[in-house]
Amino acid sequence: MTATPTGALTGKVALVAGATRGAGRQIAVQLGAAGATVYATGRTTREHRSELDRPETIEETAELVTAAGGTGIAVRVDHLVPDQVRALVERIDREQGRLDVLVNDVWGADPLITWHKPVWEQPLEAGFRTLRLAVDTHIITSHFALPLLIRRPGGLLVEIGDGTTAYNDRNYRLSVFYDLAKVSVNRLAFSQARELAPHGATAVALTPGWLRSEAMLEHFGVTEENWRDGTVKDLHFAISETPAFVGRAVAALAADPDRARWNGRSVSSGELAQVYGFTDLDGSRPDAFRYLAEVADAGKPADVTGYR
Repeated sequence: MTATPTGALTGKVALVAGATRGAGRQIAVQLGAAGATVYATGRTTREHRSELDRPETIEETAELVTAAGGTGIAVRVDHLVPDQVRALVERIDREQGRLDVLVNDVWGADPLITWHKPVWEQPLEAGFRTLRLAVDTHIITSHFALPLLIRRPGGLLVEIGDGTTAYNDRNYRLSVFYDLAKVSVNRLAFSQARELAPHGATAVALTPGWLRSEAMLEHFGVTEENWRDGTVKDLHFAISETPAFVGRAVAALAADPDRARWNGRSVSSGELAQVYGFTDLDGSRPDAFRYLAEVADAGKPADVTGYR
C-alpha cells in the first residue's frame, strides 16, 4: 500500500535530479502516482549514454511517471554544468510557474569508488570526481532551483544519500571519498533546512535501505522476481528493498501538510514507513538501517524477523 492517496499531489510540480534509474526513477514514479507533474533529469537518453554506459534512460522514467498517473517530463541535464541547470529551472518556471518538490538524487559515481583502500592508495582524480558528482551537483541544483521552490510556502527539498546521520557517524563507509560524500549529503539537508525555514520550506535527508537497484540486482545475479536467491551470496540481503519504497517515502513527505516537523532531520525509508504507513511492493516494511545496526554490524546471525 502506498499510504499516499491518489491525486494527493495533483497540481504540484516536482524536479527529481538524477531520475534515470534506481531510487531517483522510483521517486519520480511514486510522485507521479500521487498526481504530480515530474521533471525527470539525468544524462542518459535514448540517443546519448553517460560514462556509466547503462541502458536506463530518462525518457523511460518520464513514461513510467505518466503511466502511474502523473505527468512525466524528461530533460537531459548534466547537473555539474551550471548553465544547464539554470536553463532547466527557467524552463520549469516558464512552463509551470512553480516548484513544490526538489529531490537531489544525483550520484553516478559507483564505478569510481576504490573500496577497502586507505586514502594514500586512492586515485585522487577518481576520488575528487566522486565528490563532485555526489556533492557539487546537489549544491548547483539547489542554488538555481530553491529560489523557485520558496516562491510559495510549503516547498520540500529532499537530499537522497546512503545512511542516516546516526548510522554514518559511527560507521566508516569503506572508502574515504564515499564516506565523505555520504556524510556531506546529510549535512547539506541540515544546512539548507536552516536557510529554508524562514521561507516556510522544509529540507530532509532521506536514505533508502539496502536498495535493489538495477545495478544491485545485476551484482547479485538476480531479478526482482527471484531476488531472494541473492541471499545465497549474502544472507543479510533479505532486508533489502525495492526503489519504490523510498519513492513512497518521498511521496508521503510531499503530501504531508505537517512535513515541517522533519526539517533538518536525517531519516530512512524504513523509519518513515512506520510513521506514514506505506509499504514496499510486497507489503512489507523493511527497516534496513535499524537491522544493519542491531543485527549485521553486531555480528548476529541473519534474521529479519521484526525488521520487515
